[in-house]
Amino acid sequence: IGQTRVLVLTGQTRVLVLIGQTRLESFFDILEERRQSSDISHALRTFSAQPYHEATPPSVKALNRMVLESQFLRYVIAEVAAESGEPPECVKEEAAGILDKMAQNLQLSFIRLLGFSLSKIFKRLFRSIWVNEDGLARLQQAIQEHPVILMPNHRSYIDFLVLSYIMFTYDLSIPVIAAGIPLMGMSLIGEIFRRSGAFFIRRSIGSDKLYWAVLSEYVRTIVRTGFAPVEFYVEGLRSRTLKSLTPKLGLMQMVLEPFFKGEVYDVLLVPVSISYDRVLEETLLAHELLGVPKPKETTTGLLKARKVLEDDYGCMHVCFGKPVSARALAQGRVNRGQFNLVPRGLPLNASAELQEFVNGVAHLLVRLQEKNMVLSPWSLMTFTLLQSPQGVDWDQLTHKTLWLRTLALRFGAHLNWPGKKTHPVMSDSLALHHSIACREKGRVQLVEEVGPGPVTQEEAVFRKASAVLMCASYRNQALHVFTRPALVALAMTTAASPRKEDVFRRFCFLQELFANELIFIPGHAVQVRLRLTAQR
Repeated sequence: IGQTRVLVLTGQTRVLVLIGQTRLESFFDILEERRQSSDISHALRTFSAQPYHEATPPSVKALNRMVLESQFLRYVIAEVAAESGEPPECVKEEAAGILDKMAQNLQLSFIRLLGFSLSKIFKRLFRSIWVNEDGLARLQQAIQEHPVILMPNHRSYIDFLVLSYIMFTYDLSIPVIAAGIPLMGMSLIGEIFRRSGAFFIRRSIGSDKLYWAVLSEYVRTIVRTGFAPVEFYVEGLRSRTLKSLTPKLGLMQMVLEPFFKGEVYDVLLVPVSISYDRVLEETLLAHELLGVPKPKETTTGLLKARKVLEDDYGCMHVCFGKPVSARALAQGRVNRGQFNLVPRGLPLNASAELQEFVNGVAHLLVRLQEKNMVLSPWSLMTFTLLQSPQGVDWDQLTHKTLWLRTLALRFGAHLNWPGKKTHPVMSDSLALHHSIACREKGRVQLVEEVGPGPVTQEEAVFRKASAVLMCASYRNQALHVFTRPALVALAMTTAASPRKEDVFRRFCFLQELFANELIFIPGHAVQVRLRLTAQR
């Protein structure tokens, strides 16, 4: 601590306090200024974002009219009317109803309200929120040059609130966000989210052709006009295990389609990695994994959960990755000339080549999210704790955690390990996760969940399992660092022979075996092998 660096964003100069850790030297704490100045002044200050090509945000009515009057939606409405036998006017009215229910209504006044409220909340919840300054500078430039798609990982309900808060704080265009429709049902809160840029979509659309058409045209219109970045979670849902999920491809194809059809020169995909020392919903996620039904999102439930403000959730790291150009990725892989044969206003039939490309891009973005995750000491400590369910000696835990830290750094991981002394760092991490593990008489062991009154044998098992699952979830945050080296080691010990071809064949088999559990870029291993062969 003690270094300072100046970052100029849209004419404003900010002094950033840096951690004295080599791997995290470009991160700064955005809450530091909030603790030293007025939150109301921060919320009401002049907001001067510079959008793509100085695009002016259209009104809700104007945007909806652009969608409803598009050639694409008129074509689909005529198709649906012919298939169902309903008059086209009725189908169009149904489409307008879907759009009204879905559409965002981004208003700066509500962004200011949210900015003020979140400053208060975040200062209570977190010790610091670290953001990489280089990533913000790249994002600022990207937004002005091309339509931008923000693609964060999804681990907590507050993920999208954090991103909008950061964008507002540094005068970057506020994104419009694909949110699950249950959030819309939260009285008052749902409307605040809508006016803060959220548009609400079903989690399961199925074969509803009209809904697909309205959603896809709505998303494509926002991308074409470029008045705001589009933000969505390529994993679809929150990860209950804190492990990366297999990407969903629906929205991925929608945001890329304007590029395929030549309506925009390029689309920039920005992976965003959000890392938590401690996740707010850790107990809730463990209970869901144990079969407890997920509670319905309600305003009352949110108010009842305000007791989380009384606890400490450590630090959060938000890393904005380098923008990925769709144009560069498609070079030599997708023949865009095929799209010139179909009018832009007609539906795009996704060929096998296009589907493969979209799938590869989605997996690539998830891998980039993983690559920029910032691991806490606790994530490394949990590896050893899970191997010793009856408890482990503190010195042994320290020794094994330091060994894992060395390996993780060699494998290119980012670690949040403040200071040079080991014991204070690990002791602080253990204290932060007091609900999962504790140290007594030099020994660390998992704790049972606390509950009222006597418990049955089944309830006792449930309480023990809850701590184990929470521990496993934090372990999963670091799983991607060791996955590939572990598969290589396993392939070397189980291959038919030590020949490179046999080891590689076994490695590919293991990748395919774990493809539904871990994230691998399709065909990437084969491409690497071909490049190495060509170099030899």
